[in-house]
Amino acid sequence: MYLRRTNAKTKDGSVNYWALVESERTARGPRQRTVAYLGEVAEALRSGMAETVTGIPHQGELFKGSEPEWVEIDTKRVRVERARSFGGSWLALEIMTELGLDSFLESKMDEGRAEVPWNLVAQILVVHRLLNPSSELSIAEGGYEKTALPELLGVPGDRVNDDRLYRALDRLLKHKEELERHLKDSVGKLFGLTYDLLLYDMTSTFFEGQADKNPLAQRGYSRDNRGDCKQVTIALVVSREGMPLGYEVFAGNKADVKTVEEIVVTIEDRYGKADRVWAMDRGMVSQDNIEFLKEGGRRYILGTPKSQLKSYEPQLKEQGWSLVREGLEVKKCLSPDGDETFILCRSADRKLKDKAIHDRFEAGIEKGLTKLVESCSKRKLKLKNVERSIGKLLGRNTRAEHLFDVETSVRSDGGTDVRWSKKEEVRAWSELSEGCYMLRTNVNDWTGEDLWKAYMQLSQAEAAFRISKNDLRLRPVWHQKEDRVKAHILVCFLAYVIWKTLDLKCRNAGLGDSARKVLDEIASIQMVDVVLHTKSGIPIRRRCVSAPEPPLALLLHKLKLVLPQTVSPKHVVEKLG
Repeated sequence: MYLRRTNAKTKDGSVNYWALVESERTARGPRQRTVAYLGEVAEALRSGMAETVTGIPHQGELFKGSEPEWVEIDTKRVRVERARSFGGSWLALEIMTELGLDSFLESKMDEGRAEVPWNLVAQILVVHRLLNPSSELSIAEGGYEKTALPELLGVPGDRVNDDRLYRALDRLLKHKEELERHLKDSVGKLFGLTYDLLLYDMTSTFFEGQADKNPLAQRGYSRDNRGDCKQVTIALVVSREGMPLGYEVFAGNKADVKTVEEIVVTIEDRYGKADRVWAMDRGMVSQDNIEFLKEGGRRYILGTPKSQLKSYEPQLKEQGWSLVREGLEVKKCLSPDGDETFILCRSADRKLKDKAIHDRFEAGIEKGLTKLVESCSKRKLKLKNVERSIGKLLGRNTRAEHLFDVETSVRSDGGTDVRWSKKEEVRAWSELSEGCYMLRTNVNDWTGEDLWKAYMQLSQAEAAFRISKNDLRLRPVWHQKEDRVKAHILVCFLAYVIWKTLDLKCRNAGLGDSARKVLDEIASIQMVDVVLHTKSGIPIRRRCVSAPEPPLALLLHKLKLVLPQTVSPKHVVEKLG
């Protein structure tokens, strides 16, 4: 750091201006960053400033021979100006630097001497998606200037507009696969992730608007209960810690089972074919997919439809269960051909839940049939109307419909008789299977407990979808063009990687999974301009960062984050212009 003198010509002649400058090494070579513009500074005051320039040879000689000058401050006129949200933006950029995401974007998106570097615009999009998700238009119309990003990135607010943000989306999408590879490696090194277990799940997100020109926008099974809207489906692969490796976007009407082969091959082409275990829920299971996984020598843990549980009724009655934790037991059973292992799982909590559901549906059917029998005895009801009523009743209570045997007949007077009974063998099976489910795997060297725990990690993929949809507002999609939709999902993906990185940092620091809590707490930190009016009439302006409260300071300490006390504005755009 050093003091630099600039000579400027004015109406009154030549004037010297002073600035405090810091040298820094960038990808473009050495650059000088102005820490503070000092303007015209009296000789005595320069002497005081010179004392702050330490460790730099010969800098003190610029002001040699003068004593420090102290100024008087009017305490009644001390105020703060330009309060901006600082903590979240600073933390997000720190994590991006830790992941090498900023340097990656600079190396890939630095296409010539753009007025605003595209890598910085991409960072603006990701940080806003993480902290205050909104539309690109909202960012351009004031959202950006309410944060500390103009000072932290060096891009003035008047240079950020919706057109530039949209164009950055288009450029960012080109690097999707490279971004996924880079983040997989950087996060893996940072946290020592092994990627031995890959969790695969799918979700959907719906459109606001017709999206007529987007071939991927189709109607299908909506996880958001918005069957009235077009949608796209998103396939996500995460590690056992919930860190995403990659994703793909499919048409909204594509069935889950039709995506398995494409996703597995894509991940293997991208990261190599290793000794990984794939975990998928029962919605991905089909005989073709199982054969595909076996043919490639791939290992898997899959959920199974409950209908297959009936084949293992004897094993459910037998002893030999292993206790995983209180209220949960598992049992390994070999398949008839010996190629696979089926894991029977029995949960006490789930049993209570299933029993309550069955009892409610059973009581509903019983009440409805009793009422129908009474109505038939009092009136001459037509057979087709009675059968229609029975069908509706059973359709509303599907979880217990197999328990009842219902018969109808026409009486001599033209009315209808209804007789019903309960199937005790069905009741016995229902009571035995309550709280039970089954997994299948070709991993034979793991214990039943390890297999169950691995499968339960699918909750990490579900959590990723929940955070992306609710906190990062992946849904609904307002973009209409296919590439813009894909770019929107990519920005959400990058924001989630930052979220999950913070989550793992919290976990390693003994703070639990508290990324949301940290972001909420650090949002209270602001950047302000402190204005001090001196007796001479010249105001002193200092850009400062508010001090964190003790609990937040302890939190930052545990995360090994050092909050700056002051902010020196960058001027990246002006340098490039």
